[in-house]
Amino acid sequence: MTVTVAIVGAGPAGFYTAESLLRSALDVRIDLIERLPTPFGLVRSGVAPDHQHTKRVERAFTRTAEHPDVHFYGHVALGEDLTLDELRGLYDAVVLAVGAPHDRRLGIPGEDKANIFGASAFVGWYNGHPDHVSLNPALDGESAAVIGNGNVALDIARVLVKTAEEMEHSDLPEHAARAIGKAALRDLHILGRRGPAQAKFSNPELTEMTTLADALCRLAPPEVPEAAPNDLDERTKRVVERNLATFRTMMERPDQGERRRVQFRFWSRPLEILGGERVEAVRIAHTRLDEAGRLVDTGEVEEVPCGLLVAAIGYQAPPLADLLFDRSGGHYKHEDGRIVSGLYCVGWCRRGPSGTIGTNKADGADVARHIVEEHGAGGRKSGGPALEALLAERGIRWIDAEEWEAINQAERDAAPDGAPRKKFVRVKDMLAVVPKERRHGAA
Repeated sequence: MTVTVAIVGAGPAGFYTAESLLRSALDVRIDLIERLPTPFGLVRSGVAPDHQHTKRVERAFTRTAEHPDVHFYGHVALGEDLTLDELRGLYDAVVLAVGAPHDRRLGIPGEDKANIFGASAFVGWYNGHPDHVSLNPALDGESAAVIGNGNVALDIARVLVKTAEEMEHSDLPEHAARAIGKAALRDLHILGRRGPAQAKFSNPELTEMTTLADALCRLAPPEVPEAAPNDLDERTKRVVERNLATFRTMMERPDQGERRRVQFRFWSRPLEILGGERVEAVRIAHTRLDEAGRLVDTGEVEEVPCGLLVAAIGYQAPPLADLLFDRSGGHYKHEDGRIVSGLYCVGWCRRGPSGTIGTNKADGADVARHIVEEHGAGGRKSGGPALEALLAERGIRWIDAEEWEAINQAERDAAPDGAPRKKFVRVKDMLAVVPKERRHGAA
């Protein structure tokens, strides 16, 4: 009998798991269950809108979704429309690919002031994620700060300082384009506790910061190490060396009267957020590495003005049922992707927020192998038909692959010249695209 597998979350980790299962010898039916009406997860709502080359992976995911053994159930929320226990009762195997959508907190005084956001929420806002479209950040201040030294921090800074012309081929939604276009921003500070050699930027993303049309990047303080630390593996050392060379290029670029300044403030540990009801500045302690390589404060303190602050310091998976949680890593507890027999996790909810889109391939392959080992003799549960019966009984409307394609085509048809699409940013508008005669579940 066919083995039925539910993959909760139609982002990269979910699709790579589906691909691995399809390549196995297992007779399998795969149901991708997604909370939103739209698939692709962070490729759609996390990858920066000006990085359309990265979003091309959607093409491969679409081919997987079109496989006859794969079925899409969008607009179905685990924990709201049905429980994890119910889902496990319907399927032979359940794979959690729910990501890590919750922002980590800074844990310093003042972080509850107005106009302070976590990166997940802020990135979701400028990417048109329905959960964050109403975030409404105030961009009326001349100074902003991003805390974090990874690619997400670079994405946020770049999107905020690029010109409208630089963004014209992106899928930046209208509400964000209007707000950013009217922003009074002059100075943007990127704060990191350690130095340029310890930053986690990938070199292509860092290099992009040297090509901005109307923003000049500088380091403050302006020192760039001569070489990467000796205790790095060769691959990491090469990346660090390239980054240090890019920082030198950044410092050598002449000032040509650019309207905005991006300052990389290394060796800066946030201590407290200052202001009244709204953030006005962040107090930082200057840091250094001691002889043992430990981060210590120098005793110097500085206040960096900012009317907007975004913390890009990591994410964590959502709490779900009574699953054990690794708080330090921000993910579910598991053994090689297996939570318990028949229940697995992949992607960020497995390993924490790390790696690139392609990193999820290995997770999918591991879990597919477990499922083949445990269910190679065949399945016992009906899966999709039972899920549809349950959703219909509860009056829950779901979106299938053809209905998603109608939404996708409507976005593409509405795209401004040069842009790939004009995103629907509210679920009700997505659902309204689907003809009534095609609607599943509730009317």
